[in-house]
Amino acid sequence: MRVSAVQYHLHTIRSFDEFAAQVTHYVKTAQEFDAEFVLFPEFFTTQLLSIPLDDGRQATIDDLPNYTEKYTELFVSLAKDTGMYLIGGTHVIRQNGKLYNVAHLFTPDGHIHQQAKLHITPTEVNEWNIAPGDGVHVFETDKATIAILTCYDIEFPEIVRMVRAKGADVIFCPSCTDDRHGFYRVRYCCHARAIENEVYVVTTGTVGSLPTVDFMRANFGQAAVITPNDIPFPPGGVLAAGEINDDMVITADLDLSLLHKVREKGSVATWRDRRIDLYPDWNQVK
Repeated sequence: MRVSAVQYHLHTIRSFDEFAAQVTHYVKTAQEFDAEFVLFPEFFTTQLLSIPLDDGRQATIDDLPNYTEKYTELFVSLAKDTGMYLIGGTHVIRQNGKLYNVAHLFTPDGHIHQQAKLHITPTEVNEWNIAPGDGVHVFETDKATIAILTCYDIEFPEIVRMVRAKGADVIFCPSCTDDRHGFYRVRYCCHARAIENEVYVVTTGTVGSLPTVDFMRANFGQAAVITPNDIPFPPGGVLAAGEINDDMVITADLDLSLLHKVREKGSVATWRDRRIDLYPDWNQVK
């Protein structure tokens, strides 16, 4: 399966049409490379908060759900038109009076699947009042079983064990970090999860700046396709990576058969050799 990941450049815009044009540019770029899956970063739709409001007020996170219908219409249309699976980063939605940071999977047949972020950072809680999701899912596609775990989620080994037990071979990790500390925290955890679970991890983050949007003024990001560290894969576990903080799209091919070979006859077998006599057997967790 061929995957692309977008290092989405955040900058001030004046209309939804500008946002749509930028998204379409990235999708069309990935299409030209025959990608089958395209990953956008976490919180990339906060760019919409830079659009001036009619009343002259500066938009806040509470205004972002107002764009949900247009956002979903745009991505549904692009997924259908291109025949690709689009992981539309995350977008903040409102349900039952609460805000959730939700990853959206748009399929070529027009369906929309959701995975709410499960572990919420202090900034998301204290500044944006975002609530955590309450369930983890895997998604069956015609190429692979995938999971979407957003940014902070990848720092918790238990939740990744759970999606692996549910059959996920590829984990998509949309991210948004504002400095090197946060970026490397997520990046190193992506490597750890790939090794522990013998899966691919595809990650990307926002780049650029939104000077008028609180907590989105600084971004430090890089897309990467991460593999287990074993003989069939690159020694450093990086199949592809972008240039840090550049506006770009990366693309790579994931060979799922290599995962199965490593699981059976690899130098190590980190999934098979779990000591479930000492700690939980995640295959039994529903």
